[in-house]
This record gives sequence, C-alpha cells and structure tokens, in this order.
Amino acid sequence: MRWQRRALLGLAASWLSLGLLAGAVQPSTAHAADIRVVTSGGFSAAYDQLVPLYEQATGHRVITARGASMGNAQDAIPSRLARGEQFDIVILADAGLEQLIAEGKVQQGSRVDLARSMIGMSVRKGTPKPDISSVEALRQTLLDAKSIAYSASASGTYLASELFPRLGVAEQIKDKASRILSERVGAVVLRGDAEIGFQQVSELLPFKELEFVGPLPDEVQQRVFFSAGIAAAAEPDVARHFIRFLASAAAAPLVRSTGMEPAAAR
Repeated sequence: MRWQRRALLGLAASWLSLGLLAGAVQPSTAHAADIRVVTSGGFSAAYDQLVPLYEQATGHRVITARGASMGNAQDAIPSRLARGEQFDIVILADAGLEQLIAEGKVQQGSRVDLARSMIGMSVRKGTPKPDISSVEALRQTLLDAKSIAYSASASGTYLASELFPRLGVAEQIKDKASRILSERVGAVVLRGDAEIGFQQVSELLPFKELEFVGPLPDEVQQRVFFSAGIAAAAEPDVARHFIRFLASAAAAPLVRSTGMEPAAAR
C-alpha cells in the first residue's frame, strides 16, 4: 500500500540522515559527488526506489547504467567493462561479480551482498495459469507450453544449462524456448511473443499486467545473491558509503517488498 511505502521511506531517510551520515563520510568525500553505477535487472526494482532517497539525504548524484549480469550482449555488464566503460560500483549476480573480481575489474574484498533472489514464472492475465507447484508439474508445463521466454542473464543461464537438461526437456523445448537479450522477459510475455516467461521474481513483479504464477519449486530453485562491488579504478569512500546504504537494515523492508530476501535480514 502507498502509505506503507511512505512509512518505510521515512524510516530509511531518518536512519540514513541521523545514523549513517554521522561521521560515515571522510572529510575528503564530504562534498557532493557523482557515483557511477552499472546494475543488472535483478536488484533494479529496489534500487530504483532507494536511489532518490539516498540522493536527497546526501546531495550525491547517482548516475545509472544497466545491463545483464552475464552474456555478450552489447549492454551486458561484462561487455561494458571489457570495452572500457568507467563505473564506481557494479551490482550483479554473485557469480558474475566474482568473475569480475578474478579479472581485476572489481576491487578484491569489496563485495557486499545486497539481496537474495529466486526465479519465478509469469503469464498474461486472462490466460490459463499453469501449474509449477512441483517438479513434475513444472516439467509438464514446459512440455505443454507453446512458447517459452527466459533471461539471457544469470537465471536463464541456469535454466538452459542446468534445469532444462535435468528435467529431461532440453531437446523437446529447444525450438520453442527463446533466450531474451537486452529486454525484460515480462515485456516479451506481455506483448504475446511468449506464452510463459521465466526470470528473477523481482524482475517479473513490476509487470502488473501479468499474472505472477509463482517461484520454481524448492527442489530446483536457484537462489542467487545480487551483490555490489567497487570498480578497480574507483575512489572507494563514496562508493562504499552508497553500498552500505543499499545493504542496510533500513533498506531491507523496501528490498523485501520487491520480492527479494534482503541480505541484512540474514
């Protein structure tokens, strides 16, 4: 509800201005700064609501670019960094972040887990709601579907390389399953280009015109942390300050409202 969201934002603003900002910023970074962030879609629903709050409380400006955690699409985070785009903070699936740390593109020891996400499925409202409540029901739904869309990022990589083969359906569905590049799966389902769509729950829920069917069964669910790290060439103080806020207990209620489990709750 709208009043609940206002209450959460008010609580976070009070905590940020009175708690985190008190002595948290070194004198060299106490002036307003630009913070350049590239983020994948999994954390975007929470991020987009938290950024204005942070900017208002600190005077800093957050400049955001977006891309998938994995893959070779032009706007994927690995592609952006490979061609030399400059950022202070990267936010993406934990496996992707660890790879960037290994490559020297993100500072060692800078990883902070923000939230844990699950994979879910959506369909268009007004269409039959398939059963994915068990592993066998999910398998049958995949076989029965006329068309399937899945992400080109972390969740889709898991589905295509692990889950579909594990369920024994990879060959049967390969001609009707599409890997979606540079676009939300929900948008593809919404315009009717796919009957069912799989992506991180936090990326499906914003599509209010769709029917969220539910998460994958526990036995085959992939729980991925979306984590933040400081880019190799970044000035760390202000970047670390923003990351602390995203991972804070004050941000946790809003993060949870987007369908993710806040790391601060663990």
